[in-house]
Amino acid sequence: MLNGLVAEAPDNRPVLLLAETLLKLGMVGEAAEAFEHSALRQATAPYPLLVRATSLYLDAGRLEKARMLAEQLHRHNPADPQPAYVLARIQGETAGPALPRSVISALIGSDEPDHLLLAVKLIGNETRNEQNLTLFGKLWRQFPDDPYIRMSLIGFAREFCDYPILEREEEALRSEIAAGNTAALAAETPHYNLMWCGDEALNRLATNVSGLTPPPPGAGSVRRAMPHRWSQKIRIGYLSNDFWDDHATMRLFQSVLTAHDPDRFDVTLFCYTPERFISFDSGSRKTWGRIVRIEALDDEQAIAKIREQGIDILVDLKGHTGGSRSRLMNAPIAPVHVQWLGFPGSCVHVDCDYVIGDRFVLPDSSKPHYHEKFCRLPESYQPNDPFSRAVPGPASRRAFGLPTDRFIFSAFNIQRKNSPEGIALWARVLAANPHALLWLMIDGTHARNATADFLRRAGVKSDQFIFAPKMPYAAHIARVPAADIGLDSFPYNGHTTTSDMLWAGLPVITRRGTNFASRVSQSLLNAIGLPELVATDDDNFVALCSELAVDPERTAMLKEKIAENRLRAPLFDSERFCRHLEISFTTMAERARDGLAPDHFDVPALPSRKEPFRN
Repeated sequence: MLNGLVAEAPDNRPVLLLAETLLKLGMVGEAAEAFEHSALRQATAPYPLLVRATSLYLDAGRLEKARMLAEQLHRHNPADPQPAYVLARIQGETAGPALPRSVISALIGSDEPDHLLLAVKLIGNETRNEQNLTLFGKLWRQFPDDPYIRMSLIGFAREFCDYPILEREEEALRSEIAAGNTAALAAETPHYNLMWCGDEALNRLATNVSGLTPPPPGAGSVRRAMPHRWSQKIRIGYLSNDFWDDHATMRLFQSVLTAHDPDRFDVTLFCYTPERFISFDSGSRKTWGRIVRIEALDDEQAIAKIREQGIDILVDLKGHTGGSRSRLMNAPIAPVHVQWLGFPGSCVHVDCDYVIGDRFVLPDSSKPHYHEKFCRLPESYQPNDPFSRAVPGPASRRAFGLPTDRFIFSAFNIQRKNSPEGIALWARVLAANPHALLWLMIDGTHARNATADFLRRAGVKSDQFIFAPKMPYAAHIARVPAADIGLDSFPYNGHTTTSDMLWAGLPVITRRGTNFASRVSQSLLNAIGLPELVATDDDNFVALCSELAVDPERTAMLKEKIAENRLRAPLFDSERFCRHLEISFTTMAERARDGLAPDHFDVPALPSRKEPFRN
């Protein structure tokens, strides 16, 4: 009937009137057909009518028709957000193939909240997608009172070194906090909070962790009181999604796994590592022992699978970091729950009895800010694998475009750690040492331009810094010796990066902070025998850098000391570390077996080595 009415109409006006009437009557599908017919009859400017028809086909649930028409319109005008919106809605409802990036760009180009919020669903979790800076910037202007949008914008500004945003928002946050308003912190993820905030009391207020429900009061006591069958061996379970040998965590941890005493400990890895990363493993994974894969299991199934193993001590290696399933720890799985290595702080809202650290990262003054009890290892909380990586030899400066006649400071931490506070400190070092050059690893045009602008605004000359690209691990470590001294980030120190620099023979200068994340390099430098490279404050940091920048003999002596200590000092002694870790597990198990509540304890140090631990 509709086709007949349309065919008999002398011009397009009755068809448009019919379309509007059908829409008012709630006949959405028929209205869509009428608008489409009207567009086909209209010799000029049919495009807006087709866009309207496409949207109505979507509303009517005629998804295939809407998709076909939207694809045609998007090809004709890729910048129009409405056909892109239709395509994105259909993809979300049907789990269809991935959308072309032009669809995302069209949505982000819009000022309509519905378009922008749909773009968030599509790319909001892509931390390395620079479009998110534009997207969340627009949303923040439209929803200035939404703390989650604000914190997301700040997070993406960190990823892409957008210092105007960071300076503005960090100053605003500090002013709010000083006035007693800490509400915004609840919308910040714990990990990003550590990038700028060294206050342990405030760190606990950053609780935006997707999918994590706090355990009920007394959950730990109930769990510890549950019946448990102990055996002669202590059964350890490690929980992570980083179980592949090119991951930074495993470059630290893998030789501890192979060093465990099989006569005293039964070790299981509960692995939810995605298959695509497991496929990158070069063969080490098979040497790590029993692996139980849980990546395909939902939470209840994973909990049941772990319980089947009768684990005595379950160790979460992730904490509040990307892809974590720390929420599993809130089920009563084992008599002892431990968090270690992945997250440098208290895992708020996670049922853990202990956090493993050392006297540097977990001083007594930190105890009030942790619900976990402290297990402090005697030298450093961080293990390091000395067997699966080569010691780099000398590096040619010319090969990396570096001058041969200048003192070179390097900064190789991931760029999100380069806070305005930390870079301002580096700028002071360069101002005090105009002959020095900063060689810093920054990836991406936006991030490089923003970093260069910040340094220039801080008074640094353009010939005082040069950017280094990201590189595969082996090539990255091989270039490190081309520098004279490494500069640490602040307040979030280098962790694996600092130990990588020390392994490669590069002295690192750090500034001691006031929480776990800002004290890690202090721990590592003490474990390699270089406590003199820990600055107490900003002025001390600048002075120490300046002293070394004009004293090549002292710098050379520091490098010689690293070479002498690399295979003797505790930092890279994974077998020694494992023995200390096993003492800690034994203490935890004995207390649990005796019905004692978790409590703080320090692991005593074994006698120092007299000989190198490897050739």
